[in-house]
Amino acid sequence: MSNASRNTAPTVTRRAQTRLGIALIIPAMIMVGFFFLFPLVQALYFSVVDYDGLNPNPKFVGLGNFQEMLADPEVWHALSNNVIWIIVGTISPIVIGLLIAMLLWTVRRGGVFYRILFFLPHILPGVAIGIVWGWIYDPVSGWLNQALGAIGLKDLEKGWLGEPSLAIYAILATAIWATTGFVIVIFLSALRNVDIELVDAARIDGANAPQRLWYIILPQIMPVFMMVLTLTLVGGFSVFDIIFVMTGGGPANATNVLGTYAYQNAFSLNRIGYGTTLALMITVLSIPFAIFLNRLQRRLSLQGMGA
Repeated sequence: MSNASRNTAPTVTRRAQTRLGIALIIPAMIMVGFFFLFPLVQALYFSVVDYDGLNPNPKFVGLGNFQEMLADPEVWHALSNNVIWIIVGTISPIVIGLLIAMLLWTVRRGGVFYRILFFLPHILPGVAIGIVWGWIYDPVSGWLNQALGAIGLKDLEKGWLGEPSLAIYAILATAIWATTGFVIVIFLSALRNVDIELVDAARIDGANAPQRLWYIILPQIMPVFMMVLTLTLVGGFSVFDIIFVMTGGGPANATNVLGTYAYQNAFSLNRIGYGTTLALMITVLSIPFAIFLNRLQRRLSLQGMGA
């Protein structure tokens, strides 16, 4: 083979690989443009007009929707509920899920049954979960109040979804129940890669269970831990369905979060421009957290590979 032929072959191969790469990327880019970029541009347009869904030529208001949003006390109330949801709804399923996963990690028989049992609530539709738990919380015929009365705790019976001070936490308990199974299954999968010899060595050296968890087990599953943290934390910004089904943001807007408040403005009050502005606020708040946690997860993964 001549030198010219040998020099041409790698060039042709690189061109073919480039064309193949472009061909594979184009469908993904089309989907990103259609499902993300186009809706984003449309949302930006709606946020600077006073659009009611009917007028084909809505009035341009510039930053008026944003100014109203910053001065709206209900926005800050809804955001405070999001913060409660992010803190409680992130810490609780992770702590409960990790502890249960640690217990199931040592189970030798029936492990598959337990995984299915705990994961089942996560695969149920959020609407179905909201409806069923709405029945459970019913103040007259709900199972919860009936159970409290049956064991002599009638004084603890409440109108769980009807009291403004309790409703958000009652819904949170439902969401935690639905999310914990997912956390358990993910942590169980991660625990399979833990070096048992290190755990046994730490036990021999006198380390108790919390110390083994903190110093031996957690560092080995940290990338997975960060992934679960990202999913649950970012989900706290965009929570909508379970609150909408169970209370619709009530009573007296007590359980409103940014998602339900945006829906109310956009589709109940026909203030699509203002509702879109609220939806953009959710995006602006959640994306930095997602980017930061994703980068931290990658860094931890690379450190683990280096180790």
